[in-house]
Amino acid sequence: MFDFDQYLGFLAFLTILTIGFWLMIFLLTFVVPYWLFGNIRELIKEKRKAKAAARLQE
Repeated sequence: MFDFDQYLGFLAFLTILTIGFWLMIFLLTFVVPYWLFGNIRELIKEKRKAKAAARLQE
């Protein structure tokens, strides 16, 4: 049947697999959208600032 070492190896594999799964879920549902929307917001702010500066120079 199974030795105790094989059982521990299987448990370690399941633990690493589960941690990786939840990490990917967390990254795809929270971190990546937060990063994207933050970058888009900053880009819009910079464009507005550039427009305002161009209006002042005219």
